[in-house]
Amino acid sequence: MRVHDVPPEPTGPSPSGSVSMTGQTVCGAGARGPLRAFLRTETGSAAVLLGAVVAALVWANVSPGGYESWWRTGMSLRVGSAGVSLELREWVNSGLMTLFFFVVGLEARREFDVGELRERRRLVLSAVAGVSGMLVPVAIYLGFNAGLDSAHGWGAAMSTDTAFVLGMLAVLGSRLPGGLRVFLLTVAVTDDLVALAVIALAYSGPVRLPALGLALGILVLLLALRAAGVRITAVDAVLAVALWGALLRSGVDPVVSGLVMGLLTYAHPAERHALERVTRLFRGFREQPTPELERTLRRGLASALSPNERLQRMVHPWTSHVIVPLFGLANAGLTLNADRIAAAFAAPVTLGILCGYVLGKPVGILGATWVAARVSRGRLRPPVGWGAVAVGGGLAGVGFTVALLIATLAFHGERLEQAKTGILAAVVLSCLIAWVMTRVIALLPARPRTRALLGEGQPIVDLSEPVDVTRDHVRGPFDAPVTLVEYGDYECPYCGRAEPVVRELLAEFGDDLRYVWRHLPLTDVHPDAQLAAEAAEAAALQGRYWELHDVLISHQGDLGVKDLLDHAERTGLDMAAFRRDLRARSGAERVAEDVETADLSGVSGTPTFFVNGRRHHGAYDVASLSVAVRTARDRATLTNTGP
Repeated sequence: MRVHDVPPEPTGPSPSGSVSMTGQTVCGAGARGPLRAFLRTETGSAAVLLGAVVAALVWANVSPGGYESWWRTGMSLRVGSAGVSLELREWVNSGLMTLFFFVVGLEARREFDVGELRERRRLVLSAVAGVSGMLVPVAIYLGFNAGLDSAHGWGAAMSTDTAFVLGMLAVLGSRLPGGLRVFLLTVAVTDDLVALAVIALAYSGPVRLPALGLALGILVLLLALRAAGVRITAVDAVLAVALWGALLRSGVDPVVSGLVMGLLTYAHPAERHALERVTRLFRGFREQPTPELERTLRRGLASALSPNERLQRMVHPWTSHVIVPLFGLANAGLTLNADRIAAAFAAPVTLGILCGYVLGKPVGILGATWVAARVSRGRLRPPVGWGAVAVGGGLAGVGFTVALLIATLAFHGERLEQAKTGILAAVVLSCLIAWVMTRVIALLPARPRTRALLGEGQPIVDLSEPVDVTRDHVRGPFDAPVTLVEYGDYECPYCGRAEPVVRELLAEFGDDLRYVWRHLPLTDVHPDAQLAAEAAEAAALQGRYWELHDVLISHQGDLGVKDLLDHAERTGLDMAAFRRDLRARSGAERVAEDVETADLSGVSGTPTFFVNGRRHHGAYDVASLSVAVRTARDRATLTNTGP
């Protein structure tokens, strides 16, 4: 085993200080990954949604007549002779909820293009688990309602509420692995897609063929525009409104239009050449701030990010914090009294929904995942352990948004009240069951607990070029079970802030962690970064890479030619050889190789970290990176895999 010494404590900002540890030097892209941003928005909205549900219950019990009369108020929108007239509740359920399903479609497309589902085997597993997690609850519901006219309400017992589920995961905190969030999210995508198909096919009114033909024509036009490579423009908004109106006239629930538009919006990571182009545009605007250059800069910024991410950042906060809570306020109102509650819990509708969610969801998801793993002989394996899958299945029994939407389409009067009772009771019981299972797993001994939470499935590897100890610059034991790779820039201030964090991690994890620096000089914003990287490689030719690396990263404002020569001399390098190699650019090829691997790995900014090949999104403080390193170490220990 070959070991490089951990360097002495650095000078510079403290990782535990008040400086933000989420920054990244890029031109246009944010520091958080899109999936992490999505999770943060969903979990934050759970509290708002819960407040809206409580408000609806209070309103419905204080003034039952006022609650219903308000949401049955008619409202019309007319342009000339054309117009739409709906009740307020219908405007929320069929109008605003279209934006909710638009976000569902955006997330499904993002996962398919750049997320977990880009590995198609995971798409199969998520689809199997999602569909089974719907079929089993439906079977249970039909078992309670067999032979009754209430059997047609089976759709109210099958769909998971993503916002509530991710909110509960946030409450359960660090006891569960981060991979469970991703697994549940991909299962929920399948869940929402199937639920929307059920709404369109089973709970829409009589179909009017002329309007449906118009909707299909608009869809064909949208597909043609995408095939031709037309960018997302205001034309899409006009076509989306037209599609919504045509579906409404056809009798098909118009929320389908939101899902279609989301699925047609492609996703891709920000590319470095596009970011460099934005830098050039900004410099041109800085030198000559004219309206023409301002418009060009705006178009350049928009084209650097995928339409999917831009629209998700714009629409998702509104759906999570306004539209879904408003939907809860409009539909969760339930008059509560002892007799009515007792009657509801004796009704087949309530029992079918409650048992379908509380029992059917975990059985369906866990059972289908286990069967898929056995039948595929391990090729289809969840990214977390079976204990975590069981907790996730329990949480999936939290059905609210789509469940209430289908209930309002399937039932009226007393049976709608019974369905609401079952849905709300299932939320409470499913959360309680998931909490109990989490506590039970926490009481297990260390190794069984780790196996139950992490399992033996391998996460997706985002790093295109594996670490090679004969080529890469490695600090720490060469055979450590965990590898932390950083793509960095010696002139990047955020890399300077991250350096103390890396050193603290090396000290904390000892022989369990090795650290690799790869060059990504952002020459469009850091003019001295390329030369500094080549200087470090010149030092590597003398076997003194890390010595000069430590000096460069702690003197980020002094990276000119004279400064580099001074640093090299203080480091004790052979100055004649260093000058010769620096003048000949001997390290340029090596730096270019690192930049190429960064491009292949989708890296466009610095610092960017990978833990055992898995890209780390979000903050790079000690706490966040420690969790990622510890999880990777535990997983490597279980699967007996090394670097």
